[in-house]
Amino acid sequence: MAEIVLAEPIQESTSSTAASTSRRDYTTSNERPFTRSITFGRDHVPEPFDSEKLPVTLISEIQRFLRVANLIESEEPRVAYLCRFHAFEVAHNLDRNSNGRGVRQFKTALLQRLEQDEEVTLRKRKERTDLRELRRAYREYKDYIIKYGAESHLENRERLTKARAIASVLFEVLDTVSRAAGVQALAGSERRDAKSELFVSYNILPLDQGGIHHAIMQLPEIKVAVAAVRDVRGLPFLEDCQKHITNLDLFNWLQFCFGFQEGNVANQREHLILLLANAHVRQTQKQVLVPKLGDVAVDELMKKFFKNYTDWCKFLGRKSNIRVPYLKQEAQQYKLLYIGLYLLIWGEAANLRFMPECLCYIFHHMAYELHSMLIGAVSMTTGEKLMPAYQGNSESFLNNVVSPVYDVIYKEAMKSRNGTADHSTWRNYDDLNEFFWSPDCFQIGWPMRLDHDFFCIGSPTNRKVRKEKASVANQEGNKKDANEDEEMGILVDEVQEPKWLGKMNFVEIRSFWQIYRSFDRMWSFFILSLQAMIIMASHNLDSPLQVFDATVLEDVMSIFITSAVLKLVNAILDIIFTWKARCTVDPNQTLKHVLRVVVAMMWTIILPIYYASSRRKYTCYSTQSGSWLGEWCYSSYMVAVAFYLMTNAIDMVLFFVPVVGKYIETSNYRICMFLSWWTQPKLYVGRGMQERQVSLLKYTIFWMFLLISKFIFSYAFEVSGSKPYFWLTS
Repeated sequence: MAEIVLAEPIQESTSSTAASTSRRDYTTSNERPFTRSITFGRDHVPEPFDSEKLPVTLISEIQRFLRVANLIESEEPRVAYLCRFHAFEVAHNLDRNSNGRGVRQFKTALLQRLEQDEEVTLRKRKERTDLRELRRAYREYKDYIIKYGAESHLENRERLTKARAIASVLFEVLDTVSRAAGVQALAGSERRDAKSELFVSYNILPLDQGGIHHAIMQLPEIKVAVAAVRDVRGLPFLEDCQKHITNLDLFNWLQFCFGFQEGNVANQREHLILLLANAHVRQTQKQVLVPKLGDVAVDELMKKFFKNYTDWCKFLGRKSNIRVPYLKQEAQQYKLLYIGLYLLIWGEAANLRFMPECLCYIFHHMAYELHSMLIGAVSMTTGEKLMPAYQGNSESFLNNVVSPVYDVIYKEAMKSRNGTADHSTWRNYDDLNEFFWSPDCFQIGWPMRLDHDFFCIGSPTNRKVRKEKASVANQEGNKKDANEDEEMGILVDEVQEPKWLGKMNFVEIRSFWQIYRSFDRMWSFFILSLQAMIIMASHNLDSPLQVFDATVLEDVMSIFITSAVLKLVNAILDIIFTWKARCTVDPNQTLKHVLRVVVAMMWTIILPIYYASSRRKYTCYSTQSGSWLGEWCYSSYMVAVAFYLMTNAIDMVLFFVPVVGKYIETSNYRICMFLSWWTQPKLYVGRGMQERQVSLLKYTIFWMFLLISKFIFSYAFEVSGSKPYFWLTS
């Protein structure tokens, strides 16, 4: 907006020319500019302009300027005139042809008021120019807000609210005037700082200097949560932190120590305050709200946030770095710091959020640094106080922690060629995250060793080529230094390059056998059931009790030979389909696969031998005690089958008693770890997810009833009861 200057008195014949030099032009290609003339000798009557009865199409855009003009007209007449003129400018730009209902009448009335007030308000201007006049008025309101905005018990809150509304409008008018004049109203950082001091953006909670007077900030639970977050008593490095930050809280302190971004700090501060307020209300909804945050609310958040972290530490056999003092007041502050640290890590983690155990690794080390700073721990090597490994500017955590891991994710994704590359040649989120399921992840260290194999991107093929080229290129150069190194007693070895880790636990191999391997229990059950029904049908049983006849039962039990063969096939497939991950899989898992093959081969050999021996020379063993059980005959093959079934007893117990299975899977006792190691893969996820006993019982009864019905039907009508069709007998 061009600066408004006073026009000199002129004759009526030249009034149009003079007016054109002192007025702002609002023109289009097909209309002439509007003008405003100057009236001399007319007394100025400071009557408010109607700011309520406005055209519907303009009310949302110009009403605030007219209202502010009415509020400040008695004290700042020239500033009020500029606000009305700005409102006229906005209205004209929105509807140049005055097509809206009531727009033409409104613009005519406002233009007449501007013509009436121009000369009189110009004489009452306190500064030399309109730009300086606006700047002076704006700064007065800004200083007033800064002075009284931080007070929690301000008597005249209505005046403060009006001051903020006026300052907001004046800043907008000042910005328009300065841009039109071609100069800056507030130079550089002064302008940004002035705006940020008054109009801090927020999501739900206005936590800036004047936001305490908002209605939401007067809620008791919000006050309690804000007070807890702003409790920084006893924290180290407070003096250094207060030099950079005025209103210090726990999040500002964490930002100063670990280098988080300002936007992330603001978002997570509000996030934690809302979580604390909600938890506080839930805990005290049946009681009177206490003016202090309860420990129960904080403990509730601690359990939710760090359940995965504590499970991760237990899985890897590491001690948790969340250490809380016994003093109650300090304990709550420590807990809030740990929660705030995790929220800040999560808020800045970007795509690392898809790798929860990677975040656990990062938090594990940063929590140790946090605890070391809180207790004033001293380094044993340097003798100085322990400080965070990554400390610096507001993007230190992003650049030094998040970016290196994100670069690995990005480069591995590029290697996939939109999913067309072989599955074994690139790593996805799961593969990178599964690296942190192993104690080997701690070899990365803290600060992270960027030369670790985890950060290596090259494929095995490229690594071999580079190794051959490097050996040829360095062969001649190493000959000269070989003698000197041998004289010094130094062994000359090739410099080891980072090794691409590859897949961790699973490598996709597209094969028909995957269908069998994935549903091996179902296939085995159906094959063995069909074999048993065929054997029973071949004996022409008249009663189901004839199955317990020694000869018939032994033939039916031949299905366990088939079972041993199927288990051998499954064990061999396990090795085949995990072969590409042999370099990164846990050595204990490799040992288990080998032992499974050996055990399956043993039973595949033992059971047929005993069965053939029993068929060749049948021997009946019984106690002859007179009871039905004592007179029951059993052969050596049946004894071998009994021992074979004992090897599956662990799986049966874990299935039918889920409480025991859950305890074994999540326990760190050696016997439990051994049983869990033999029965299932050692994975961090999916442990202890068994159903309740009642649900399992219902599930088992349903399938038993369904399968028994199916087998009875299949045996009666499909296996033993099939007869020739009538057209075949005729």
